[in-house]
Amino acid sequence: MNRETFNNAHNSYRLKDYPAALQGFTQCLEDPDQKPEPGEYGLLYHRIGNCLVKVGDYNEAIHAYAQATGDAAYDDMGAVNYNMGMAYAVLHDYEDAVRYFEVAVSDNHYPTPYKAYMGMGNALLRLGKSAEAGAAFRSAALDDKNPSPTTALLNLGVCFMALGRPADAVTSYESALQFGMTDRVRNQLYANLGQAYVANHEYQKAVNAFEQALADKTYFLNDAASVDYQQAIAQVATGAALTQEDGTGKVDISGLDVPAADSPEYQEEPAAEAQPAEVQQPVEEAAQQPTEAIPAVSAAAPQGQGTEERFFTATDEELERWSRAAVKQERKSRHIGRKIFVTLLLLIIIAAAGGAFAYTQGYGWPMQEQLTQQLFAAPDASTELFAATVPQSDIDQMTKFVVQSDSVTIDGVDRAMDHSEVYATASTTDGGDVQYKVSYTRDLIGWKITDISLNFASKD
Repeated sequence: MNRETFNNAHNSYRLKDYPAALQGFTQCLEDPDQKPEPGEYGLLYHRIGNCLVKVGDYNEAIHAYAQATGDAAYDDMGAVNYNMGMAYAVLHDYEDAVRYFEVAVSDNHYPTPYKAYMGMGNALLRLGKSAEAGAAFRSAALDDKNPSPTTALLNLGVCFMALGRPADAVTSYESALQFGMTDRVRNQLYANLGQAYVANHEYQKAVNAFEQALADKTYFLNDAASVDYQQAIAQVATGAALTQEDGTGKVDISGLDVPAADSPEYQEEPAAEAQPAEVQQPVEEAAQQPTEAIPAVSAAAPQGQGTEERFFTATDEELERWSRAAVKQERKSRHIGRKIFVTLLLLIIIAAAGGAFAYTQGYGWPMQEQLTQQLFAAPDASTELFAATVPQSDIDQMTKFVVQSDSVTIDGVDRAMDHSEVYATASTTDGGDVQYKVSYTRDLIGWKITDISLNFASKD
């Protein structure tokens, strides 16, 4: 490989002259007098892919990265596969993005797997797989090379809210507060924490969190957060119990300030820019990266019993006491402390597994049967039951032939994780019956209508 041409291309890249850099790396690849050797092909295609990302040609970047993976002698395949995942994510091909992020984290030589776990988590969120996304964000937070787990913990909180577990979201958000972050992200975090408190019926804490978000007068709550803030103020003013239940036993997550399906504020590397991993980062530079961690909880563990064993058999009350003690104590061994504290979050994820399983089986809140009953009870006032993607003109057309009836029989439900069909029979005023099929799509933990059609098949 022509080293002079390569170095000139590298300098152009550093100066952000990406077209010149692309041309230089391509010349190295095509030079008939100084052909690249094994290992250099992968390096050149990796750099070419990075240049193509910078100029916004993601499809060609994917082709270049694929060529790099064909060079078995190239030793930076983890970064190549990570970049492939980022490029696919920009193109909204989240299935392939997850696949390449998984390849990246399985590479033992990849120096920064937390980046791939972050990309994987964001892609899984966009696929509606909140539980799997939470596991990826947890892995990112536990990665020894992660200089700050803030982003991972923030997104983990978003996953908990999507799973209808606001108490666990509070734990995740509170732990994230122990790490450094920009003022903008800190304000956003307090706003999210306030909404999680409201969902958990802890209204005084919610008011305090919202006031923290607004304290420097640079951040403004969006409409959903403002509604939650006013609700919390009203509850505190009337002296409502801090743990008052609404009677449903369910959590309203409609006011989540950062939607679970799209959280660009918290992305490690914005998908819109798809920053490529640098090739062969110098060891000295990597060694200078700061590390931060959550204080350890070992000193707060009960005496006379193995800490690890006792930790995993502790009651919820004991875990909460240890967690509070950990936040107050200053620890020099912060690296070990982070692992122990985030292990608490792992326990919460395991507890959420049952709910996640029900989610994958097509269950949610409200249930499809309840929504169907609401539809037939008041067809003319059912707009809010439909998915946001359904035009109002289509809603009007579909509800025209829906019989208004308080006597609706649910004949059957076909459930799946992302979509369901409800078969119902409505009784008319003249004593007749009309059969319908109502199609639903997943909306966070609930459902929204996408289509209504007459069902002419026999119920038998």
